[in-house]
Amino acid sequence: MKVVLFGATGMVGQGALRECLLDPGVERVLAVVRHPTGPKDEKLRELAARDFTDFSAVEGELSGYDACFFCLGVSSAGLTEDAYRRVTHDITLAAARTLARLNPGMTFIFVSGAGADSTGRGRVMWARVKGETENEVLRLPFNAAYVFRPAFIQPLHGITSRTKLYRMAYAVIGPLYPVFKALAPRYVTTTERIGRAMIRVARHGASKPVLESRDIDLLGD
Repeated sequence: MKVVLFGATGMVGQGALRECLLDPGVERVLAVVRHPTGPKDEKLRELAARDFTDFSAVEGELSGYDACFFCLGVSSAGLTEDAYRRVTHDITLAAARTLARLNPGMTFIFVSGAGADSTGRGRVMWARVKGETENEVLRLPFNAAYVFRPAFIQPLHGITSRTKLYRMAYAVIGPLYPVFKALAPRYVTTTERIGRAMIRVARHGASKPVLESRDIDLLGD
């Protein structure tokens, strides 16, 4: 399996990348990035794209792939709706539409979040934008498309969030992961399990297009 990965430097993306590189059935990973970081694995190649809303300049490098793991995202904290929509909706759809045209047999997995509003009409800005994006992704002509809605994610294997606020929060509540797992298992998973779940769904599909935190955790077992 050949995988395109967006958001490889984020917390979820780091987890997905790690599991792809460890999985012998993943032949190649193309990480689409703004700035090259220097691949450290023979299976990994980076593709630098200057404009994440228009991939026409690099689309020649984006064909021949079996799956896309779209893990790119930002926190809505401090952002206007227009700014948040540009990253969450516009960039996602620019990439997804390009990949659907070039790889119609592809499985596309969009990482959204627990609480996303699929009606697209709710009052909570981030949930509404996420929900609208989910709906548009699921309508694209891929072989299959799925939405992952994780809740609390425990980073493992040295993985950290790029968002300072999240890093601070994880430093405080991370040690309580076993407690959260015991008390609210439906809302807790790890970067490792998300990565494994993505690979499993790309290979074998899933019983429904929108996968909540509990679904993801079970698929990543």
